[in-house]
Amino acid sequence: MASVPSLASTVQQRLADALSAALPEAGSVDPLLRRSDRADFQANGILALAKKLKGNPRELAAKVTDALPANDVIKEIEVSGPGFLNITITDEAIVKTLAARAADDRLGIPLAENPGTTVIDYAQPNVAKEMHVGHLRSAVIGDAVVQILQFTGEQVIRRHHIGDWGTQFGMLIQYLIEHPHELDHKSGEEVSGEEAMSNLNRLYKAARVVFDSDEEFKTRARRRVVDLQAGDPETVSLWQKFVDESKIYFNSVFEKLDMEINDADVVGESGYNHMLDETCHLLEESGVAVRSNGALCVFFDDVKGPDGNPTPLIVKKSDGGYGYAATDLSAIRDRVQNLGADTLLYVVDARQSLHFKMVFETARRAGWLNDKVHAAQLAFGTVLGKDGKPFKTREGETVRLVDLLDEAIERATAVVREKAEKVGLAEQEIIENGRYVGIGAVKYADLSTSAVRDYKFDLDQMVSLNGDTSVYLQYAYARIRSIFGKAGDQKPAAHPELELAPAERALALHLDQFGEMLAEVAESYEPHKLAAYLYQLASLYTTFYDQCPVIKPAPAQEVAENRLFLCDLTARTLHQGMALLGIRTPERL
Repeated sequence: MASVPSLASTVQQRLADALSAALPEAGSVDPLLRRSDRADFQANGILALAKKLKGNPRELAAKVTDALPANDVIKEIEVSGPGFLNITITDEAIVKTLAARAADDRLGIPLAENPGTTVIDYAQPNVAKEMHVGHLRSAVIGDAVVQILQFTGEQVIRRHHIGDWGTQFGMLIQYLIEHPHELDHKSGEEVSGEEAMSNLNRLYKAARVVFDSDEEFKTRARRRVVDLQAGDPETVSLWQKFVDESKIYFNSVFEKLDMEINDADVVGESGYNHMLDETCHLLEESGVAVRSNGALCVFFDDVKGPDGNPTPLIVKKSDGGYGYAATDLSAIRDRVQNLGADTLLYVVDARQSLHFKMVFETARRAGWLNDKVHAAQLAFGTVLGKDGKPFKTREGETVRLVDLLDEAIERATAVVREKAEKVGLAEQEIIENGRYVGIGAVKYADLSTSAVRDYKFDLDQMVSLNGDTSVYLQYAYARIRSIFGKAGDQKPAAHPELELAPAERALALHLDQFGEMLAEVAESYEPHKLAAYLYQLASLYTTFYDQCPVIKPAPAQEVAENRLFLCDLTARTLHQGMALLGIRTPERL
């Protein structure tokens, strides 16, 4: 693996050296380099420096340009405006840098210098309940962040904190005891996720009806909760039956989402039960939590209710039951002390922000989080319907996630089928690509919006071939791959000696930014910046393809080879970037 410094970092270094040579009294100065529409790059750092040295910025800028030794990277540098430096790079340096990227499996992108261990908590459905549209974002955002962090070399441990504990299990288990065949499967057949969910749904509804109308059943159900918490073997084995049945269903949904969920990473609320008592004891003993009206609470100066009184985080209720906080705090202890995490990420709905703020602050006071270990919530907004209101069915119900995904696949398959004849796709390929395009459309619509913002779920827009959609990116990729089918004997080859057309330069400079952009995305946990980069890449490629003939009309051989080289690197970058978002790029569409 060879790490390739970007052109921006090379120019930045050359300028920093020239600044030090021309103005030794300035100490180390950041040239503040950025991409520019006036030249390839613009450096603005001299303005701040001139203030500091009480000098004329244009004169200082001229000194710096004089101090730049002749080199093969910077073609020209001009002082403009009040003291900006406009920098143009040689075509040779651009092509050589990209050739070095192309020679490396990782496109010359280095691994992080000091990788750590991140535990990421995402995709947290509830046992015995159907997954709805609200579960989509946590899964999609979490999966993309996992892929991106792993690519940078971070050790990532996944945790799916499923809702597998609580008073509702008393009702469900009691009903199953009294109707023992409700979760039976047809003999010997493998159960589909759909069948598992319909069994659970039917049982849940039936149990609810009895629970609401029969006081004696209600009493038996509540006693059953006590049995479950006490670890009664029969009760626990029936509880396990609900968990297992739900996992069949969850796994089928995650499979449809083209996501890998490993059973060892599914650690629900129940996985921390053995720690709750000790967590409360440690908090009370250290004075972080105090008794208030019989409950164990943590108070905060800046968290008050509407009446102006402090609103505490309740760790243990006055009746001896544990709140969510006790489980979440126990999970932090486990992840830090047993899993060795130095970063904890929680991909959770923004509506739970206050809860997590209080939990993290409590963990800091207890010393479980500190300067070396930090926690962050990757809060996400709500999925809205076309009308801009929270997404519901016509009957006002929450939308089943499976129905949504099936409709996306159906729409996408129609789009693929329409174009299939031109490319000669077989029926099997149409069905497979329809899945990749449909699921890709749903993921991309989510990931191309900043996570904290709400977004509109509009399938017409999502599967459109025009605009900022994954379908546009997938077609751009397939179009590039098809060029190689038409190129005959011509092979991609870099030619640093050639002069580049403006569209070639624009595409090449954007390709070179891939690694720096990824480092930024991994640092800030913002996959939407990767989506924006890829969309711009596809747009720049479209302009390049329109303005720079690759096959017809046939350009000179070296020009054709160099253009094929740019096509190939664009395809590899698109493929890698989409994979990090969890989206497939079919070879033919």
